[in-house]
Amino acid sequence: MILALRALGVGDVLTAVPALRGLRNAFPGRTLALAAPTWLTPLISLIGGVDRIVPVDGLGPAPLPPASLAVNLHGSGPESHRLLRAASPDRLWAFACPAAGHLDGPAWDEEDHEVHRWCRMLSHYGVTADPSDLTLLPPVAAEPGVSIIHPGAKSPSRRWPVERYAAVARRLRAEGHRVLITGSDKERELAVRVATRAGLDESAVPRTGLGELAALVARARVVISGDTGIAHLASGYRTPSVVLFGPMSPARWGPPDRPQHRAIWHGTRSEPGDSPDPRVHPALLAIEPDEVLGAVREVTGAAAAL
Repeated sequence: MILALRALGVGDVLTAVPALRGLRNAFPGRTLALAAPTWLTPLISLIGGVDRIVPVDGLGPAPLPPASLAVNLHGSGPESHRLLRAASPDRLWAFACPAAGHLDGPAWDEEDHEVHRWCRMLSHYGVTADPSDLTLLPPVAAEPGVSIIHPGAKSPSRRWPVERYAAVARRLRAEGHRVLITGSDKERELAVRVATRAGLDESAVPRTGLGELAALVARARVVISGDTGIAHLASGYRTPSVVLFGPMSPARWGPPDRPQHRAIWHGTRSEPGDSPDPRVHPALLAIEPDEVLGAVREVTGAAAAL
C-alpha cells in the first residue's frame, strides 16, 4: 500500500491533485490510500485514483494501516513525519526534517507555489507529477450558468467586506446574472447577510454539501471568492474565476495561469494566510467592487473565446 497524508482542508486537497496523480501513475498496481478528514470524501472521489480514505483529524494520534511507502503531502514539520512513521512504512518520502530524523528529502522552500511544492518533492524521488493536471472528474448535474459569490474564508483577514460582495452581486444581477451566494453551514449567516444587502432572498443562498458545491462550480458562469477552497474547485473545472487575495500572495496559492482565471492582489509580501487578527487585511481592503466587476467581464469573455 502507498499511504499519502494530507490532513487539511478543501484547497489543500485540491492543490495536491497533481501529486496524487503522479503517485497513481508511478504505482498503477498498488493500493493508493489517502489519510485525510472523512468530510472531504465527496471531494476526494472527484480526484480519481484514490482507492481508500484513511480517517484522520489533523495530526492527532490515529491508527494508520501498514504501508510499504508513506508519502508526506501535509507539511515539513516533525508532527506529520512522526504520524506517518507510526505506520511503520518501509520507506518515507517527505521534505527533509532533522527534528524528526528524516534527512532523505529535498529542502522546504517557503516561496513555492503550493501545487508545485508537492510535485517538486516527488521529483526528488524520481516520480513525475504534472502541476497543470488539476482537472477533476465530472460531478453530478446541477443548475448551469449561475454566478457564484462565496464570501467566506477560514480567517477573517481573508474575507472581503460584506457590503462589497453585496455591491458586486447587485451589479451582476442587474446585468442579467443568476447570482447564488454560497457557504458552508458555519458560513451561512455570512452568506445570508450578503444576499440581504444585495436584495436577494434566501433562495439565492442554497444549502450545499461538498459534492453539490462542486457540481454548481463545474457548470457556473463565474466564481468570485477570496483565497479559499472554492477557488481551487473553479481551477479544477476550468470555470472562470476571480480570486481576491489578502495576506497571502497568489504566487503561493493562486489559480493556474489561464485566461479564464484572475487573481487580484494589492499586497507587497506574503504573510500567514490564517492570521488570528480579526480585521480584514489591508490588501483586500484595497480592492474595490468596480475592479472585481471588470475582472468578471474579462474572465467570462476569455472563457467564451476559448
